[in-house]
Formats: sequence, structure tokens, C-alpha cells
Amino acid sequence: MSQPKVIFLDAVGTLFGVKGSVGKAYADVAEKFGVTVSEEAVNAAFFQSFAAAPPPIFSGVKFEDIPNYEFEWWQVVALETFQQVGVVNQFADFSKFFEQLYSHFATAKPWVVYNDVIPTLKRWQKRKIELGIISNFDSRLYLVLESLKLIDFFTSITISTEVSAAKPNQKIFQESLDKHNCAAADAWHIGDSFKEDYQGASAAGLKAILIKRN
Repeated sequence: MSQPKVIFLDAVGTLFGVKGSVGKAYADVAEKFGVTVSEEAVNAAFFQSFAAAPPPIFSGVKFEDIPNYEFEWWQVVALETFQQVGVVNQFADFSKFFEQLYSHFATAKPWVVYNDVIPTLKRWQKRKIELGIISNFDSRLYLVLESLKLIDFFTSITISTEVSAAKPNQKIFQESLDKHNCAAADAWHIGDSFKEDYQGASAAGLKAILIKRN
């Protein structure tokens, strides 16, 4: 296949992942607030709460207000997670706990960059391929990419909360293509979700590549 003009990548689960598990990260921060809980139980409850939550799409809000809506959306997910495992009442101040938890995931501490990522990005850069990110994460992604020393590889970053569309919606792919003045046929998208990344990119006309991480 001829070289694409642009390669888009998903972020979480493709470029980097959570160290251990989400449950471990949540349990570690909870421990600092005097709440001991099973990381396995928290992990299972988190994914149930996350799957049940409405998509974090905030149509009609001011751009500068988006981070506040993101914070509130994640706070509901976290609250429901700890309610499921029956320990939410053990927090003296759940709001204070959540503020620290939310900030924690904006740093490099809970994340690990997959070993093949930086060498591959460097190789694509040498071949003059433009690189972009298409992610259903939130605006903390900019801080995470910076702290993981990944941000300089990318000429565009498109986040679902900022364009009011989440993968697999074709709108988010088109928004990303427009930033590069690129036709869908001249772009690849790589991600770890069959529905969001592979099917979404394929439907939008991009060459879709599914990656499987551990």
C-alpha cells in the first residue's frame, strides 16, 4: 500500500495504557483518603459505570466550559463506581477525593507508553507522514501527552468532547481530516476498539487498522 498522507491514532489503549488497572489507580488514591477497597472490585464497577454512562458529548456549551462538563461527567462515573462497591460513605469528603483522582489522571503517573510507540512515531516522522490523534478521551489528554513526551509528534489532536461527536461517529473523523486538508482515502486510522476505531474509521472512508494490546 502506498504511503498515507496522514496517520491518525487513538490515544488510550493504543499509544499508552493504565499501569496495572483503572481499579488499582482508583484504589491507590482512595487509600490516601483512608478508604481501603479491592482494586478488582473497583475495576469491575468502574467499567460497568463507564459503560452505563451517556456519551460525554456536550452540545451547545461554550468551548471554555467544556472542562467543567468533563469533570462533572467523570465525577458521576466515579461516584457510581464507589457506590457499587459499597464504600462511598467511607469518604469524609468525596468531592475532595475526586478532585485528586481527576488530577492524577492528567499526569504521567498512572500511564505507561507502549514500547513500540516512540520508535514507530519517529519512523513515520522521518518518512514525512503527518500524525494526528482522534480520541474519545477528554481535554486532560493534552496534559497527558505533554507529560509522556508524546505531544510534539502530532500536528493535530481531535477530542470528542471538543467536537460534540465521539467515535464511531463519522463527524469526528471528518473534523480530523479537515485539519490536514486530507481526503479520507489518503489517511489511516489505528486504534484498539473494533467498534469505535476500526468500524468507525472504515465507515468514514479511512484505511482502518485494529491493534491489539495486552
